Amino acid sequence: MPRTQTRTRTVTVAPGVDLWTEERGAADAPPLLLIMGAQASGLGWTEELTDALAARHRVIRYDHRDAGRSPWTFDEQPYSIPDLADDALAILDAYGAERAHIVGLSLGGMLAQLLLADHPDRILSVTLMGTCALSQKPLVEADGTEIAAADLPGVAPHVLEMWALPVEDHGLEAELDRRVEHWRVLSGDELPFHADEMRERERLIIEHAGRYDVSTAHGRADYSGMDRTEELARNTVPVLVTDASAEPVFPPPHPRHIAHVIGNARLVAMPGMGHALPREHLGRLAEAILEHTAAAAAAPAAS
Repeated sequence: MPRTQTRTRTVTVAPGVDLWTEERGAADAPPLLLIMGAQASGLGWTEELTDALAARHRVIRYDHRDAGRSPWTFDEQPYSIPDLADDALAILDAYGAERAHIVGLSLGGMLAQLLLADHPDRILSVTLMGTCALSQKPLVEADGTEIAAADLPGVAPHVLEMWALPVEDHGLEAELDRRVEHWRVLSGDELPFHADEMRERERLIIEHAGRYDVSTAHGRADYSGMDRTEELARNTVPVLVTDASAEPVFPPPHPRHIAHVIGNARLVAMPGMGHALPREHLGRLAEAILEHTAAAAAAPAAS
């Protein structure tokens, strides 16, 4: 697929905080905002997936605060995770997007839920990947088994062990080694892992940021005040949830829990997918998202 022409700009979301953003696709196409996970640059959304979505949408991706080319300001201007959801809304405002489709991965999926709960009038559809529900409602399985939200499985122990390791500066190539191994672990073990491809992607992300150190801001930010149990239960905006069988951060049955506790949500199976965007599923992901946004556009507007 040919590379779609891109347009970049900065968007001011707070005094002295100008986020890097990029837009691609037809200017009059329905807007679709991509929201990445914690500490991740917007370039984490692969070119192949972004271009596939831009064939039908005006796709906007961006670097969070303290990530990529956006300013790293947490130590001087601390913020909460809900503030990052407000950033996403500010980006939609800056692009004149009265309503938009949202695709969120990991932390981005949590921010998408905050937008869904607090600003449903701004959202056309939501796609959630590799995340957990901002709800305390239990999961009720088809056989009637009830699992409390607090009893859903946590992050896989081997991932926690990896995250506990100190990140030391041993130069660019060593940092690339560390990032590749990080993605190897997050990708699970059900699909091939393409180390050389991931290394090149991370090299481009580092070149984009102009630095190879890693911020810890999103791990230190305030996560309180994010429960949206009742609001999500009342939701009428179409929601698609990817059910990734090899997900190690929010493992099954988290996707089923999300689809159960958010109104108007449904699952799409992604066999073998982990907490990453594997080459093997990019076409399937694009197809599923585009079918979802098209169906949402054809449905009556949510009230």
